[in-house]
Amino acid sequence: MPDSSTRPFHHVAVAVESIESAAPLFELLTGRSCSPVEEIPDQGVRVAFVGEVELLEPTDPEGTVARFLHRNGPGLHHVAFEVPEVAAELERLASEGLELVDRTPRRGAGGHQVAFLHPRSTGGVLVELVGG
Repeated sequence: MPDSSTRPFHHVAVAVESIESAAPLFELLTGRSCSPVEEIPDQGVRVAFVGEVELLEPTDPEGTVARFLHRNGPGLHHVAFEVPEVAAELERLASEGLELVDRTPRRGAGGHQVAFLHPRSTGGVLVELVGG
Protein backbone atom coordinates (compact mmCIF):
# COMPACT_ATOMS: atom_id res chain seq x y z
CA MET A 1 0.00 0.00 0.00
CA PRO A 2 1.40 3.47 -0.87
CA ASP A 3 2.56 5.79 1.89
CA SER A 4 -0.39 8.19 2.21
CA SER A 5 1.78 10.80 3.94
CA THR A 6 3.34 11.70 0.57
CA ARG A 7 0.01 12.63 -1.09
CA PRO A 8 -2.66 12.76 1.60
CA PHE A 9 -6.24 12.60 0.44
CA HIS A 10 -7.95 15.95 1.07
CA HIS A 11 -11.51 15.58 -0.22
CA VAL A 12 -13.81 14.34 -2.91
CA ALA A 13 -16.12 16.84 -4.62
CA VAL A 14 -19.67 16.19 -5.76
CA ALA A 15 -21.45 18.53 -8.17
CA VAL A 16 -25.01 19.21 -7.01
CA GLU A 17 -27.92 21.37 -8.12
CA SER A 18 -28.45 22.63 -4.56
CA ILE A 19 -26.23 22.35 -1.50
CA GLU A 20 -29.24 22.74 0.77
CA SER A 21 -31.01 19.81 -0.93
CA ALA A 22 -27.94 17.55 -1.10
CA ALA A 23 -26.46 18.19 2.35
CA PRO A 24 -28.93 16.09 4.39
CA LEU A 25 -28.00 12.92 2.48
CA PHE A 26 -24.27 13.45 3.03
CA GLU A 27 -24.86 14.35 6.69
CA LEU A 28 -26.74 11.07 7.08
CA LEU A 29 -24.00 9.11 5.30
CA THR A 30 -21.06 10.69 7.14
CA GLY A 31 -22.60 11.47 10.53
CA ARG A 32 -21.17 14.98 10.21
CA SER A 33 -22.75 18.40 9.89
CA CYS A 34 -22.54 20.56 6.80
CA SER A 35 -20.16 23.51 7.05
CA PRO A 36 -21.38 27.02 6.30
CA VAL A 37 -21.74 27.67 2.59
CA GLU A 38 -18.93 29.69 0.99
CA GLU A 39 -19.25 31.47 -2.35
CA ILE A 40 -16.24 31.52 -4.67
CA PRO A 41 -17.27 34.07 -7.32
CA ASP A 42 -14.25 33.68 -9.62
CA GLN A 43 -15.03 29.95 -9.95
CA GLY A 44 -18.78 30.47 -10.24
CA VAL A 45 -19.64 28.15 -7.35
CA ARG A 46 -20.96 27.88 -3.84
CA VAL A 47 -19.25 25.21 -1.74
CA ALA A 48 -19.81 23.47 1.57
CA PHE A 49 -18.13 20.50 3.20
CA VAL A 50 -19.71 17.54 4.93
CA GLY A 51 -16.64 15.87 6.38
CA GLU A 52 -14.32 15.20 3.44
CA VAL A 53 -17.11 15.59 0.87
CA GLU A 54 -17.19 18.96 -0.87
CA LEU A 55 -20.56 19.91 -2.34
CA LEU A 56 -20.25 22.15 -5.42
CA GLU A 57 -23.25 24.19 -6.55
CA PRO A 58 -22.92 26.37 -9.65
CA THR A 59 -23.72 30.08 -9.48
CA ASP A 60 -22.55 30.85 -13.01
CA PRO A 61 -24.75 29.12 -15.62
CA GLU A 62 -21.78 29.19 -18.06
CA GLY A 63 -19.20 27.99 -15.51
CA THR A 64 -17.41 24.65 -15.47
CA VAL A 65 -19.55 23.10 -12.72
CA ALA A 66 -22.78 24.18 -14.44
CA ARG A 67 -21.52 22.67 -17.70
CA PHE A 68 -20.56 19.49 -15.85
CA LEU A 69 -24.07 19.20 -14.36
CA HIS A 70 -25.66 19.84 -17.74
CA ARG A 71 -23.57 17.07 -19.38
CA ASN A 72 -23.49 14.52 -16.57
CA GLY A 73 -26.04 15.39 -13.92
CA PRO A 74 -25.13 15.41 -10.24
CA GLY A 75 -22.18 13.27 -9.26
CA LEU A 76 -18.47 12.92 -8.62
CA HIS A 77 -16.64 16.00 -9.91
CA HIS A 78 -13.05 15.67 -8.66
CA VAL A 79 -10.65 14.14 -6.15
CA ALA A 80 -8.32 16.40 -4.17
CA PHE A 81 -4.92 15.78 -2.63
CA GLU A 82 -3.07 18.00 -0.19
CA VAL A 83 0.41 19.15 -1.19
CA PRO A 84 2.86 21.35 0.73
CA GLU A 85 3.30 23.92 -2.08
CA VAL A 86 0.90 24.01 -5.03
CA ALA A 87 3.11 26.03 -7.42
CA ALA A 88 6.09 23.73 -6.89
CA GLU A 89 3.92 20.65 -7.33
CA LEU A 90 2.47 22.03 -10.58
CA GLU A 91 5.99 22.54 -11.90
CA ARG A 92 7.05 19.04 -10.86
CA LEU A 93 3.99 17.35 -12.35
CA ALA A 94 4.25 19.33 -15.61
CA SER A 95 7.87 18.21 -15.90
CA GLU A 96 6.61 14.61 -15.54
CA GLY A 97 4.28 15.18 -18.51
CA LEU A 98 0.95 15.75 -16.76
CA GLU A 99 -1.41 18.24 -18.39
CA LEU A 100 -2.31 21.19 -16.19
CA VAL A 101 -5.66 22.97 -16.13
CA ASP A 102 -4.09 25.73 -14.02
CA ARG A 103 -0.55 26.95 -14.69
CA THR A 104 -0.59 28.92 -11.42
CA PRO A 105 -2.50 28.34 -8.17
CA ARG A 106 -5.77 30.15 -7.51
CA ARG A 107 -7.83 30.77 -4.42
CA GLY A 108 -10.16 27.92 -3.48
CA ALA A 109 -12.49 27.11 -0.62
CA GLY A 110 -11.31 28.18 2.80
CA GLY A 111 -8.74 30.48 1.21
CA HIS A 112 -6.53 27.52 0.21
CA GLN A 113 -4.34 27.75 -2.86
CA VAL A 114 -5.60 25.21 -5.40
CA ALA A 115 -4.90 24.03 -8.93
CA PHE A 116 -6.32 21.33 -11.18
CA LEU A 117 -4.79 18.62 -13.35
CA HIS A 118 -6.55 17.73 -16.60
CA PRO A 119 -8.37 14.40 -16.69
CA ARG A 120 -6.69 13.55 -20.02
CA SER A 121 -3.47 12.94 -18.11
CA THR A 122 -4.91 11.51 -14.88
CA GLY A 123 -6.86 8.49 -16.03
CA GLY A 124 -10.07 10.40 -16.71
CA VAL A 125 -10.32 11.89 -13.21
CA LEU A 126 -10.17 15.63 -12.55
CA VAL A 127 -7.57 16.05 -9.79
CA GLU A 128 -7.26 19.07 -7.53
CA LEU A 129 -4.11 19.98 -5.62
CA VAL A 130 -4.77 21.79 -2.33
CA GLY A 131 -2.05 23.76 -0.56
CA GLY A 132 -1.40 22.45 2.94
